[in-house]
Amino acid sequence: GLRLEAYPDPGSGGDPWTIGYGHTGTDVTPGLMIDEVEATQMLRSDIVTAEQCVDEAVEVAITQHQFDALVSFVFNLGCRALMGSTLLKLLNQGDHEAAMRQFARWDKAGGRVMAGLTKRRSDEAALFEDAA
Repeated sequence: GLRLEAYPDPGSGGDPWTIGYGHTGTDVTPGLMIDEVEATQMLRSDIVTAEQCVDEAVEVAITQHQFDALVSFVFNLGCRALMGSTLLKLLNQGDHEAAMRQFARWDKAGGRVMAGLTKRRSDEAALFEDAA
């Protein structure tokens, strides 16, 4: 969805603040307002960053669906999360099925399972699996 006013992270009730289509960063502060054009620019920039992360992290051949699922994962969680994940380790070992099962482990924010993250991870795993 699109939110034109900054809102707190649902898991922490504070940082990281989010705006637009899911943009976070030091440029997002409480009270910040943007328009749809700015939100789209932020999204495009964030996706390029996520794509670069996936390109650099993945050492094995993957399908477009798998790439897209990983970009969604990185867009939501950040590159550091992917780089240190068992998901990436298993994928780079060639175990695509085990890697796909790892998405479900990333359903928490602030130590609590979040329904929105559970759905997002399920959707990413389904997209990743669709590639097989």
